Amino acid sequence: MPTGAEGGIFVKQFIAFILFICLFLTGCVAGEANRYYLKEKLPAKDIKEVEVLRKAPSRPYIVIADLQARRCTVRYMRERAAEIGADAVIVTPTGGWYSYSETWAGDDSNSNSYTGLIGTAIKYKTE
Repeated sequence: MPTGAEGGIFVKQFIAFILFICLFLTGCVAGEANRYYLKEKLPAKDIKEVEVLRKAPSRPYIVIADLQARRCTVRYMRERAAEIGADAVIVTPTGGWYSYSETWAGDDSNSNSYTGLIGTAIKYKTE
């Protein structure tokens, strides 16, 4: 085991390694599943061109893909939708934390938590 100055360097490197592993594990998307419905591939779009919606829009559209992932962000879903040429993505949170002492939705302090997202990538109809 290193001692003195060598020991200090070893400890710093070990801590840096552990922090890197923690950052890597917490930043990963897990359990990704995608289903594409179009036969042809659409050109990718800039992420700024893709709307993020919380419910279905009132204007006519077609679903071009369903995207699903755990431990991801809304931005990640938007990026995936942009890659496949979607006009918008309807984002629905899934999972979340649960407390046995809070059984009613109005009393749930964890109601804003989620462990996954489902994104429905859509293309607006032009007709």
